Amino acid sequence: MSIDPITLSVIQSGLQQVCDEMDLTFSRAAFSPVIAEANDRSDGIYSAIDGSLISQGIGGLPVFVGTMQYSTRTLIEMIAAGTAAEPKPGDIYIVNDPYLGGTHLMDVRFAMPVYRDGKIFCWLSNTGHWPDTGGAVPGGFSASATSVEQEGLRLPPVRLFKQGVMDKEIYAIICSNIRVSEQRIGDVKAQAAALLVGEQRLARILDRYGDDTVTEAIAELRVRAAQQMRANCRLIPDGTYTSTAYVDSDGVVNEPLEIRLAITVRDGELDFDFTGSSKPCIGPMNSVLATTLSSVYLAMRHIFPDVPISAGAFEPLKVRRPEGTFLDAQYPRPVSGCAAEVSQRIAEAVFMALVEALPDRVTAAPAGSSGNFALGGHDPERNRGYVMYQISGGGYGGNADHDGLANGCSTIGISKAPPVEIMEQQFPVLYHRYALREGSAGAGLHRGGFGLDYEIELRRGKATASFVMDHGRFGPPGALGGRDGRTNSVTVWQGGVATTPEHLSKAQDIPLTPGDRVRVGTPGGGGYGNPFARNPQDVAEDVRLERYTEEQAKNLFGVVIGAGGILNIEATEAHRQFQAKLYEKAI
Repeated sequence: MSIDPITLSVIQSGLQQVCDEMDLTFSRAAFSPVIAEANDRSDGIYSAIDGSLISQGIGGLPVFVGTMQYSTRTLIEMIAAGTAAEPKPGDIYIVNDPYLGGTHLMDVRFAMPVYRDGKIFCWLSNTGHWPDTGGAVPGGFSASATSVEQEGLRLPPVRLFKQGVMDKEIYAIICSNIRVSEQRIGDVKAQAAALLVGEQRLARILDRYGDDTVTEAIAELRVRAAQQMRANCRLIPDGTYTSTAYVDSDGVVNEPLEIRLAITVRDGELDFDFTGSSKPCIGPMNSVLATTLSSVYLAMRHIFPDVPISAGAFEPLKVRRPEGTFLDAQYPRPVSGCAAEVSQRIAEAVFMALVEALPDRVTAAPAGSSGNFALGGHDPERNRGYVMYQISGGGYGGNADHDGLANGCSTIGISKAPPVEIMEQQFPVLYHRYALREGSAGAGLHRGGFGLDYEIELRRGKATASFVMDHGRFGPPGALGGRDGRTNSVTVWQGGVATTPEHLSKAQDIPLTPGDRVRVGTPGGGGYGNPFARNPQDVAEDVRLERYTEEQAKNLFGVVIGAGGILNIEATEAHRQFQAKLYEKAI
């Protein structure tokens, strides 16, 4: 290596900073709360040769790591084949086609070539979750779609900006096919602005160190990331590790879908085989290949977070194409649930397979659902339509060191739920509650984190509610003797009558009138280790904080709490020993 280590480190940090500034620009300039407040977006730098990932923002969604790499490569291949227009300086492509390296239709990707001396040096790309892209239901999460056309407008790579000027005809086509189209211009310009900021910041690095030096640094960083990932993978004993994770249903057929995974470890490389997983499904829980790949990558990033975000980190991870399963969706299979839900079941399968091999690094299963809830209607007070999109957190799994985080973000991203105050200001809703969901954490030596319990009332006008969630049938699995976290729950009140959806976590087009309410309880994380080995004082503290009841403390942990919250140590030990024997037999 001719480049010195200090320069290499500075360039690496500089490229990371470029992506972080793009993320910040995107969120600050966007109109939609899902981007401006929840940060459901990501920005990155990609190779001009093969679209491989060079750097991505720390604050970007991990699930977009693999998908934007895949979609950039596809765009480069389409340009070379003549099926996409040749780029010019200032051009920005827009694409949301899931089958061309995407997720679902609401995740809209922009890509812009960066030129140096008349040649493309690299690509800048970002993804933002648009609140609506048309389709059968507001928000795009059609729980019972049977083809992708029912989910929204599908765009191949086209130049929305040509030499810096937005193509008004293409934009008009987009606006004619989506709801509340007058609000999209803010998100479109924010997304484009983020790329332009990235271009300016990247030019400073290139001007300072020279194109050749930066190119050499990028190549070296990729090699080092691959070496570091291989070194980490060698911590896993050679062998084959298996697991099975479940999706509640596809939203149409009320039967669970299986994700069967076998991970073969050999000399620092991992082979991921999903053979035996369920066949392609009728409903929208199919996953496109790019999302399946990205889900594996992000799961390994959770296990080895110290490895830099670079294409090199993925080289030791070999994923066999899961042909003939719902994890390799082909047109026209619907896919609205792939990025937010199926991706998390894939990551969960990875965790379950490796937790015994790496007990100090892998956690019990997290909540594993983005809690996608969309409400669309007309606000008579403001005389305008709206599409409200609510994401929500859940409990993280317990681990070898400590309890799981309560109300954490989803496995696939570090986006956060928009503040209640912002949602009530933007939309005609009232939140009656927004609190931790007591009793939802899976019991264990280190318990899981607690889920979220929230309730929304429609204040005025008429609206329809739709949601695509998961873990309503099976709770997040515990690990090494820990208990499962509590399942997701949805209750809808219409005219004072409470109902539970047939598919538990998936439904669409639920009509709401003023006074109707929807209450959601998100899953708690799985517990880690034998719950009867948990410190009784920690159990008593959870009871004091009303996270568990005294009865739950006794039944789940074997801890007996007397009057006034005082621990009865003698009774506790006798009960714990008795319950522990029963528990060991049960598992």
